[in-house]
Amino acid sequence: MKGLHSSGRHAASPNFPKRGFDLTEHITNGASRYQTEKVRVAIIGVGNCASSFVQGVQYYRDADPNERVPGLMHVDLGGYHVSDIEFSAAFDIDADKVGKDLSDAIWSGQNNTIKFADVPKLDVPVQRGMTHDGLGKYLKEKITKAPGETVDIVSILKETKTDVVVSYLPVGSELATKWYVEQILEAGCGFVNCIPVFIAREEYWGNRFQQKGLPIVGDDIKSQVGATIVHRQLARLFGDRGVKMLRTSQLNVGGNMDFYNMLERERLESKKISKTNAVTSIMEHELPKDDVYIGPSDYVPWLTDRKWAHIRVEGQAFGDVPLNLELKLEVWDSPNSAGIVTDAVRLCKLALNHGIGGQLDGPSSYLMKSPHTQRP
Repeated sequence: MKGLHSSGRHAASPNFPKRGFDLTEHITNGASRYQTEKVRVAIIGVGNCASSFVQGVQYYRDADPNERVPGLMHVDLGGYHVSDIEFSAAFDIDADKVGKDLSDAIWSGQNNTIKFADVPKLDVPVQRGMTHDGLGKYLKEKITKAPGETVDIVSILKETKTDVVVSYLPVGSELATKWYVEQILEAGCGFVNCIPVFIAREEYWGNRFQQKGLPIVGDDIKSQVGATIVHRQLARLFGDRGVKMLRTSQLNVGGNMDFYNMLERERLESKKISKTNAVTSIMEHELPKDDVYIGPSDYVPWLTDRKWAHIRVEGQAFGDVPLNLELKLEVWDSPNSAGIVTDAVRLCKLALNHGIGGQLDGPSSYLMKSPHTQRP
């Protein structure tokens, strides 16, 4: 197959039919799948990342696919424009968000990311989701759990004709993530796993999605220009230029609920593994564990949704002379990830149209920190 249609820019992955093909019922392993002109997306966790994603779809609705548009890797991806993304359902457990329209909920509760677009009413109510381990001991100090029972996730996903589900659950939500994955499989949807709970990279889950002809992109979103991808490029640069890396660190601070939640260190095991492996996997030699530290460090409330990443790399250069590098990256954390999700959901939709199931290897490697297969 030819490269993926991408408005003349870099191609990747197989070529799928462009928009405008016959709207026929597509059968994948016995499950009906309607090919449509839209990408119907449900969101789990209406926090800052969801806010930026929802704002972005509105912000770029009139973007010209023939122009290079700042903030987007692809205006048109496989025939789907950003404006073809529409939101079908949303789930949360925060009493400040449940019951509100998604367009209002993205400004509610502890959300504190930057506003860059006005979002009209979407007629998508935020419904009561499952808690399990999604509300850690620190989050409980800030968030009041909505009353009532968990809604029937499977029925809602089916009734709303959801194509792809995006998970923005808090770090450490191991049980909640796996519970939601079961609902997604039963409902017959694709899945984008933005958090460091390992699903796409695990053979068990990958096989189950493949058996049902359902795609998954994961795990743990890699921002457009975030600490992970910058650190990876520095590690590659040292190796390419003949400098031996001796030790490295990456310290991250921020003021959103993600960082507040990560004060509970017991929830961080998979996060540290994800961020560390994303960097060390590109190195030419293995460093002792004590010579690598990569992870979240602290919560600074006045930073709001901004994140500061401090990266240090120490190396050995020509003549065994020391070569040290320090870098500080300042970003708005949630918008930095939204452009990636914008591509991920469209890739999942394209895979659904073709009955391609299991983890999508190329997209996961390019868009996620902890894919099944790490690539340079």
